[in-house]
Amino acid sequence: MFNAILLFILAGLAEIGGGYLIWLSLREAKPFWYGIIGGLILIVYGIIPTLQKFPNFGRVYSAYGGVFIILAILWGWGIDKKVPDVYDWIGCAICLVGVSIMLWAPRH
Repeated sequence: MFNAILLFILAGLAEIGGGYLIWLSLREAKPFWYGIIGGLILIVYGIIPTLQKFPNFGRVYSAYGGVFIILAILWGWGIDKKVPDVYDWIGCAICLVGVSIMLWAPRH
């Protein structure tokens, strides 16, 4: 379980960080190489989920989607200084419950 969570967090940070660097390059007039590095990080993001032990691609990506939402809220708070409101936290809690059900529900 720890490995799965760690890989989801690493994938999320790679996806958000890579996308953020491209955003900065294209929208915030940062150097072009920000976008290049962001693109390379996004390639790494594409590889990280394949390291999951879960056999079902769709389930892994669906569960990761919930983790991504939580990480994106935290990124916005920490990097963009946009404080989440109560609805953001409720949404995060719902996502976390959904991810838990999808990954760890007893299946036959």
